[in-house]
Amino acid sequence: MAPEEVTYDVVVVGSGGGGLIGAYVAASRGLRTLVIEKTGLVGGTTAYSGAGLWLPGSAPLRRAGIAEGAGEARKYLRGVVDDGSREKLQAAYLDAGPRLVDELERNRWFQWFVHGPVPDYYPDRPGASISGRTIFPPEIPAADLGGHASLVRGPIPAERWGWEQGPVLNGGRALVGRALAAFLETGNGSLRVNTALESLVVADGRVTGVSAVSDGVPVVFRANRGVLLAAGGFERNDELREKHQPVQARGEWSNGAPGNTGDALLAGIAVGAATDLLDEAWYVPGLVQPDGLPVFQSGLRGGIWVNAEGERFVNEARPYDQAGHEIARRHVDTGISHIPTHWILDQRLIDRDGFGGPPDQPVRPEWLESGALRKADSPAELAALIDVPLDALSRTIAEFNGYAETGIDEKFHRGESPWDQMFHHIVPFPYLPELSYPAKPSPEWPNPLLLPLDTPPFYVATIVLSDLGTKGGLKTDEHARVLRPDGSPIEGLYAAGNTAAAMSGRVYPGAGTPIGSSLAFAYRAVLDIVAQGDIGG
Repeated sequence: MAPEEVTYDVVVVGSGGGGLIGAYVAASRGLRTLVIEKTGLVGGTTAYSGAGLWLPGSAPLRRAGIAEGAGEARKYLRGVVDDGSREKLQAAYLDAGPRLVDELERNRWFQWFVHGPVPDYYPDRPGASISGRTIFPPEIPAADLGGHASLVRGPIPAERWGWEQGPVLNGGRALVGRALAAFLETGNGSLRVNTALESLVVADGRVTGVSAVSDGVPVVFRANRGVLLAAGGFERNDELREKHQPVQARGEWSNGAPGNTGDALLAGIAVGAATDLLDEAWYVPGLVQPDGLPVFQSGLRGGIWVNAEGERFVNEARPYDQAGHEIARRHVDTGISHIPTHWILDQRLIDRDGFGGPPDQPVRPEWLESGALRKADSPAELAALIDVPLDALSRTIAEFNGYAETGIDEKFHRGESPWDQMFHHIVPFPYLPELSYPAKPSPEWPNPLLLPLDTPPFYVATIVLSDLGTKGGLKTDEHARVLRPDGSPIEGLYAAGNTAAAMSGRVYPGAGTPIGSSLAFAYRAVLDIVAQGDIGG
């Protein structure tokens, strides 16, 4: 029996930020638009995030008093990416961001984005902004979304440990909830969850739809105008990771959504698409939790990281993508194991900042009972606990304690950059904003990010190489059209988000680049679809 066939103007594969925003932009222009989602919940990795959007020149920045021409952001972006082949993508991104925000803010569901003062991640590069170019969606009560709220994927603590989600959606969940409501409110939008992409439908060299399995039933969704692949990366596919990525990074260590197994990537490759950056990911340090799996760690205010030789190797507070890449690079290049990395703390730091929660609460017992946090009474016991040379570990601790006395980390300069200095004041929990709290000052020490390790007992936690998703994918042009190896576009096929190779190449310019890129190029895709007219017949 032939599968059911249903026809739309646009079919969007994936329901993260880029997928839903692209779908809204299409539906708001009168195009009959379908979003298919592999899992039972919408939001993808966006729902786990803080929903930062690195969108230079956008209206929320101007409202915050940050006025700059596009030239400064362009100079910065080109400088940090340093890849001439991506300059057209960068120009398209910088052009699309402000226009998209203006369009979204005309809709009641998106009023109003706000600026968050997160410094650009390379503050010493020309054009960098110390105040940052990142905007965030406002939170929204679940009650305002009605039944739509129950469709939005929960944050990691809710999914992993059953924590209550509360009556308000914030961060990525707020962005997803707002986008879903706006999309369905157009009257031109349809959503199918539990619907997995199987392959792309091609006629005369043009993508004309998708074959999928919806609630176990094969179905073909025809797309008269175009197909947008925005289904995340392949971070949960160990086979693809082992094939393309040189560093040990297990899919279960990822902070990407569980359905991100590369289905859209493979479907694109099957119809002749070129790929790029498949060896890359949005790497981040992952703090192993009592359940044995990590959660993205955005930075730290105290303690040190050491490798298998008992040596520090990085500014532990630097931007998370840079820290994650340094773990990966040293693990591959030096022949010394950096996975896992050992995070060493002492009682002084635990007393000041707590661990895994506010500082006025004790360490929760499951951390120690599970071994996710281990305790030692002396450096010798600590060295034996993590199996590193005692002499090297003792030298490392003594050197660090000397830096604490002077306030200057002569080796890695922790506490000197604008990003680091954010941690003087706030300890952020990216998935648990309700647990963010003002940090206790350390007036007796000149650099609050450098407290000495001299107060037993000592503790050690485990850091592994995690990620926010892979960042390599289908090669696209400035209109988000998927390209063949010869550079020609595959008609009718578009990609955005982590399904596409990153506009920013191998770097992470500022907070919100991944989701900002996803939204901007989904927008560019729909603008191109509209410009092409009715081409499906």
